[in-house]
Amino acid sequence: MARVAGTRLTASQKVAWLRLIRTENVGPVTFRQLLRRAGSAEQAILDLPGLASRVGVGTQIPTVSAAEDEIASVEKLGGRFVALGEPDYPTLLGYIADAPPLLSVVGGERLRLDQAVSIVGARNASAAGQRMTEILAKGLGAAGLTVVSGLARGIDTAAHKAALLTGTAAVLAGGIDQIYPEENIPLARAVLEHGGMLISEMPYGWQPRAQDFPRRNRIVAGLALGVVVVEAAKRSGSLITARLALEQDREVFAVPGSPLDPRAEGVNHLIQQGARLVTSAEDVIEGLSRPGPTPSGLLEPDWGQDFEPSAGLEPGSGDRARLMEALSVTPVPVDNLVTTAGLPVSTVQTLLLELDLAGRIEWSSGQLVALKP
Repeated sequence: MARVAGTRLTASQKVAWLRLIRTENVGPVTFRQLLRRAGSAEQAILDLPGLASRVGVGTQIPTVSAAEDEIASVEKLGGRFVALGEPDYPTLLGYIADAPPLLSVVGGERLRLDQAVSIVGARNASAAGQRMTEILAKGLGAAGLTVVSGLARGIDTAAHKAALLTGTAAVLAGGIDQIYPEENIPLARAVLEHGGMLISEMPYGWQPRAQDFPRRNRIVAGLALGVVVVEAAKRSGSLITARLALEQDREVFAVPGSPLDPRAEGVNHLIQQGARLVTSAEDVIEGLSRPGPTPSGLLEPDWGQDFEPSAGLEPGSGDRARLMEALSVTPVPVDNLVTTAGLPVSTVQTLLLELDLAGRIEWSSGQLVALKP
């Protein structure tokens, strides 16, 4: 049965969604395509083995009991799972092409996530950088904006602390129960005690790895109308967040720093590239006066609509050969593949699903696809 727009998932639907997104090689983009193709997570789970077998791989789909256990573990923490399309799913995050289908969240029931700004920056932040962060976070909070960050050392920590009284959300790179770094466990507790929120898309108990932090950063950017960068080296996770914010049609702000400080190289470069220079919370508020982001994502369903199974002929070996010839290690939009391969959109979607389940392609920003090297 199709899901009615704006309604909550039933308990059984949420279990099916969790099983599907926890399946190996099923990320947010693949999840959307599977749901669009099958019409429901339950049907997609039934279809998965057949899709995977076409490319010679098996699928390890979590059991119903495993999904129920994870839901119970999150609830034991006082948390809940929120599904994309439900009324309490963060509105701005739902606009990005690779929005997480399910979020585990703790706290923040009254937090305003439709009016949020992210603040990120160096972990080895200077005293001046932390002081500037405090000024910005307090000013933004006083203006009614929720402050979002990643609970890391340095700038993230300063942003959360300064916004405790006005509202802050912390996005975790690991599971909702895995606070990193451990020294910020008291800060995470303080966030919840003051009505803030902890957010994660990763499985309960998941220990964060290096590659999980850029994935986390897209959520930090996606939750907000804009991202403020305070101190960042030329190559840093903060610059990744800024790039993701631009790709998501969000504003990027940068606090200038001394040319003699390596921690200012990244932010000064952002300003040279067109980021809005800010020295106060008022500068950020003024920069947010333009209309907010709009939904995007080629070949992605509208999450505000019902899902109906998509019809189409199953691809043949000749279709697969034509798509593989069109693909390369250089990321390209899916519509380019449709044109180059000369195949129907539904055929390209199905073939990309097969390749994704086989771990042979990777998505950039949820919209560009390339062969894995």
